[in-house]
Amino acid sequence: MSWDEQQLQTHLDSMAAAIDERLAGKPAVLVGIESGGAWIAEALNQKLGTALPLGTLNPAFYRDDFDTRGLKATVTPSKLPFDIDGQHIVLVDDVLMTGRTIRAAMNELFDFGRPASITLVVLFDIGHRELPIRADICGETLALPPHQRVELRGPAPLVAEIRDTMA
Repeated sequence: MSWDEQQLQTHLDSMAAAIDERLAGKPAVLVGIESGGAWIAEALNQKLGTALPLGTLNPAFYRDDFDTRGLKATVTPSKLPFDIDGQHIVLVDDVLMTGRTIRAAMNELFDFGRPASITLVVLFDIGHRELPIRADICGETLALPPHQRVELRGPAPLVAEIRDTMA
């Protein structure tokens, strides 16, 4: 199964509308998790009623499983060009699976300050949870077997497909 740019744009339109409704004029910032979440955050920001300050987060050093997953050869630094204290944060990722990336991202955010709130927005939720984390806004929920993943390619055009990790 795969999603072309037009199908993903439909998801992004509905997600942006849900963000606008949820924020209801509250001052907020948009933070995308590297790399797919950053692509989604940028695309969402163009669709919001009012563009938000945009930052990126790379929680690689905050993960509790990088000893088993490994660490990429190059880790880009997080870029948060605004104060976190008291902000309503819209945290964006491409795929919510175990919850470990989101936990790591929230740990890093709290090292930058104390946000007023965090709204989690994901393009896909595939539900292989290991931690009690849920998305507030989700483009599409999928029931995939444990050996399958959704892979996002981008930033432009954005396309996604299901990959089998046992191949």
